Amino acid sequence: MSKEIIQTSAAPQAIGTYSQAVKVGSTVYLSGQIPLVPETMEILEGEISAHIKQVFDNLRAVAQAAGGDLQDIVKLNVFLTDLSHFPIVNEIMGEYFTQPYPARAAVGVAELPKGVAVEIDAIMEIMQEYSH
Repeated sequence: MSKEIIQTSAAPQAIGTYSQAVKVGSTVYLSGQIPLVPETMEILEGEISAHIKQVFDNLRAVAQAAGGDLQDIVKLNVFLTDLSHFPIVNEIMGEYFTQPYPARAAVGVAELPKGVAVEIDAIMEIMQEYSH
């Protein structure tokens, strides 16, 4: 099975040796997103809630470029430098996702790229539509 590289200008450009996402069959592996503003490639100003929303907006842009949307995500990995922010992640996820929610892990880490407080990556399964 071949790999398809997903790239969109609606999300931050890769700043290293990785792709925004890789699609293999109907599964899409979305690289971690941080609160970078795609147009400026600068970290978003503001509170942690604004950063989390920017991360989900970035993930949505990549998911859509791959032919899906946030509701197609089956697994999220949330990385936080301060686990006390986890309730804020839960609250904001409720704005971006509806039931059934994806599987999720949350991990406290010492440090993230560019000194940000949150990074989220995802796995998405795009359901194939069949015509009869």
